[in-house]
Order: sequence, then structure tokens, then C-alpha cells
Amino acid sequence: MIEKLMTNSRNTEVNDVATRTSGAFQKSGITDPYLVTLFTILDALNLKLSLVVKRTKAESDLAEKDEVRDDKVRALYYLINGFLYHPTKEIKEAAQLLIEVFNKYGLAIIGQSYSTESSLVSSMLLDYAKPEYADAIATLSGCAELIAALQAAQTDFEQARIAYETDKAKEGMVENATAVKKEVADFINNKIVVYLKAMEQAIPETFGVFASTVAQIIADNNEQVKKRQQKPDDDKPEEKPE
Repeated sequence: MIEKLMTNSRNTEVNDVATRTSGAFQKSGITDPYLVTLFTILDALNLKLSLVVKRTKAESDLAEKDEVRDDKVRALYYLINGFLYHPTKEIKEAAQLLIEVFNKYGLAIIGQSYSTESSLVSSMLLDYAKPEYADAIATLSGCAELIAALQAAQTDFEQARIAYETDKAKEGMVENATAVKKEVADFINNKIVVYLKAMEQAIPETFGVFASTVAQIIADNNEQVKKRQQKPDDDKPEEKPE
């Protein structure tokens, strides 16, 4: 018996079930006209879902790179701020000079939109690159390394964002992820599964093996969903305005 695909499966899971089911159909050799039509429709729907999955992955990668950049901003701030309390006058004065630069932007920049934060971080890095701050930076142990790390994180984020925006422009508008996933899952459940349940009973010699394969694909997915329901879903990246 083929069970229905659990609709609370993730986008990637529904995408995978649709892809594997379609692949199994291609290998089955079944030429039933109605089933051919169903899978033509499913493949078109699943292509939309693949674009959504790709976009979601790119957004997640961008968020991760932004978090790396945020960590470098925090680290630089706390390093310089800590040196403000150093007993050596030279070190304390160097820290004071550098914290004045940082305070023009503030630690709050990490909560800004991607565009605003990028602009502010770039500006701060340009300030720290000025000759008048070279000696102060060299005086504070680890400061030059952190500034270099922040520059690398900024460059990495910007390159990822350019790639993301380029792909986004090429793809155009992508529909809401939840809506597309639901559309694919509903089609599998209400069209593919319903038809196969009937045909495996009517013509088991033709549809039996394929129906069993689909049943196994869906059952494997549903088992993973059930296991995950027992755990907190803590792997969603925190959203940040673009």
C-alpha cells in the first residue's frame, strides 16, 4: 500500500521524492498515456521547486557568510575595547585612537541590512587603512590580523552576494517556497499515488513493481520526517534584511 507523502516534509525532501519518483518511472518502461502525462506535469512542477531549493540554499549560504563577517566585527571591537584598560600608556593611547574610528560606525552595524552593513564595513576598513592608524594597529597585538580577517570576510560575503543577485536576476521571480512545495506534494498525493493505488490492483503485472518502488521512496522520506519531529528544528538560519 502506498502511503501519502507527508506534507510537512522539507522543500528539499519533497524535491528529492519527486525527482526519485520520476526517475523510477523513466526506468520502469511503463507507457501508460495518463501516467506519462502526470509525470510530465510533475517534472514541470518539480523544476519550479528545484529553483526554490537553489534560491533557499543560496540565501542560507549568504546568511552564514554574513555571520562570519559579524563575528569579525565583534572580535575587532572587543579586542580594541579591551586594550583601553591596558596599564601601558602607549597601548592604551593606541586603543583610544582606534576605538574612536570604530565608534563612528558602532557595533550596531551588524544588525543592519546587508547593503547598509556592507557599506559601513567597507568604509571602516578604508579608515583603518589610512597611514595615520598604522602605528596604532601595529601596537595592539592581534589587531592587524583581525582587520585582515574582517577584510577577507567582507570580500567573501560580497562575492557571494554578487553571485546570488546574478542568479536571482537570471531566474526572475521565484514563487513562495511553501506554496511550491505544497503544490508538488499535493500532486504526488492526489494524482500519482491515487492513480498507482488503483492500477496496481487492476494491472499488477504492469504497475506492481513501480508502485512498490514509489511506496518505498515515500515511506523512507516519511520515516525521516517522523524522526525529525521528535527533535527541535534548530537548523534554520536567522533571517536578515537584504
